[in-house]
Amino acid sequence: MLVWPKSLYSLGLSLRTAGTEWKLRQHRSGAAAQERILQSLLPRFAATSVWNRLGIEPGMSYETFRERVPLQSYEQLAPAIARMTHGEADVLWPGHCTLFALTAGTTTGERRPIPMTEEMLGTVRRAGLDALLYYTVRVRHAAVFRGRHLLFGGTTTLQPLHGEPQNAFAGDLSGIAALSLPAWADKHLYEPGAHVAKIEDWNAQIEAVINRTKGRDISLLAGLPQWTLALALALRQSCSVGRRRMTNLQAIWPNFECYIHTGTPVAPLFDPLREVMGPTVKFHEVYAATEAFVAVQDCEPMQGLRLMDNAGTFFEFLPMTEFADARSLHPGEKAIPLAEVKTGIDYALVVTNATGLARYLLGDIVRFASVSPPRLHYVGRTALRLDTVGERVTEKDLTDALVAVCRRRNWTIVNFHVAPLPSPGNYNVQRRGRHEWWIELRPGTATTPTGPQIATDLDAEMVRLNEAYGLLRRSGTLAAPLVRLVMPGVFEHWARFRNVWGGQHQMPRSRPDRAIADELGEITHFASD
Repeated sequence: MLVWPKSLYSLGLSLRTAGTEWKLRQHRSGAAAQERILQSLLPRFAATSVWNRLGIEPGMSYETFRERVPLQSYEQLAPAIARMTHGEADVLWPGHCTLFALTAGTTTGERRPIPMTEEMLGTVRRAGLDALLYYTVRVRHAAVFRGRHLLFGGTTTLQPLHGEPQNAFAGDLSGIAALSLPAWADKHLYEPGAHVAKIEDWNAQIEAVINRTKGRDISLLAGLPQWTLALALALRQSCSVGRRRMTNLQAIWPNFECYIHTGTPVAPLFDPLREVMGPTVKFHEVYAATEAFVAVQDCEPMQGLRLMDNAGTFFEFLPMTEFADARSLHPGEKAIPLAEVKTGIDYALVVTNATGLARYLLGDIVRFASVSPPRLHYVGRTALRLDTVGERVTEKDLTDALVAVCRRRNWTIVNFHVAPLPSPGNYNVQRRGRHEWWIELRPGTATTPTGPQIATDLDAEMVRLNEAYGLLRRSGTLAAPLVRLVMPGVFEHWARFRNVWGGQHQMPRSRPDRAIADELGEITHFASD
């Protein structure tokens, strides 16, 4: 394939930036684009054994689609996906599928294969470029394309899902996306290069990335916040020799201007990331799951992320008030299309796209900040809410509360996790539950925090942020939180022990059980009340 000089691509991308800006300025609801996407997908689904049996037909209306096709969980589709991995054709998508992306396993602890059809790979490429163009529109120039782009994520090495014959291969979505880059992007933009990207050992990959990129013209860095911070600190230390101290990445890469973060909320690590990135580096958020690109930042973060309503995925939204009934006979009838969403309501996200997944419960909760244009906030995972006594606490509640407390006190968060803790009653009140916070802060603060001090502040913040939490605290049904301040390195020790250190792994900020909390208790020798 002919690859033109980089200057021509930069010119073309400047023109694409102007076109993207015009589209984003059209304050539309996205309903028409969503209808076009659904109608383009229906003939493909109708040509498969699973969806044809459920009554999907080309040209059917959304109302008929919603009536005939139940909402789907991974467990329900797992047998069909397994058939695809063994080489069977026309199961969830027409033809054979030999490539599968593994989920992060944040909720279940198990990395699950998601079909990456040729059509879906094309969608990923287009959505990835659109995400970059949203950034160039924000800053009103395309200079970021003049340098190299360091995509720091999972390995590009693919593993066979079965033995011989090798019918299917699986890997990280970031690695699969890197392998499927167009030739011009691979030549002119992509770092850390094919050889380094294949390294599977996490520590060896960091070292190789540093050695390759510290002398290159990097203008963009993308990756999960926790692992990007680890790379940046290691890179800064490696480049600080003798009296020559590198204070941030802009001192190493003079043209570095953009950090793209995805996968988990950046707020807990924003301050240390800002310090190590550099004073003028712009943060750009991309909300993407293994199954779909969902939303991208197009304005200030507090205004929400712009839903990617024209990027190949048909979205539906199930109100969380109805989510408890998701196992009833027809829960899908409660889901609504984009045209009917309202602001301030928590929805479980449902996706249909070229992965072959139709009406698939992604497991995420979102809340719209505006509907025209459609902008939303990620709230948390449906399976990881704390709801022991009806408090309905989400990851966003917990993160916002801890970040607010730590910023007031000038404390820096390293990591945290929250779990339910059954609480014994006293002589007057029968308490039925409380929250246990496991928090690691960066050492060396001006004022030394204590667990009870943080617990009091967190309790007040949670009452302010979550109405149900406040009602339960005042009634005595929910006891005051308990805070465990842990020594530096505890969360790293846990992650290495569980083999979830680096790559695409993400720390669950909360769980409705004590699976992680009890393991942290064993490491720290804290005894649960």
